[in-house]
Amino acid sequence: MTDIQLYKQIDSLPKELKKEVNDFVEFLNQKIKSDKKIKQRKFGYAKGYFKMSPDFNSPLEDFKEYM
Repeated sequence: MTDIQLYKQIDSLPKELKKEVNDFVEFLNQKIKSDKKIKQRKFGYAKGYFKMSPDFNSPLEDFKEYM
């Protein structure tokens, strides 16, 4: 659908429905703006959420034949 076709369809609506279309377009614009906001990540934010086993860096038994 082109912009002109969309404009013609909106133009043919009664005044009350044009107001609803306008409200919906404003809602969509706000939704786009809120999706674009990305919070700045802070260093160390996830500290304590993950625990690594003491043997994390040791070789795996499954890969012994490849090493």
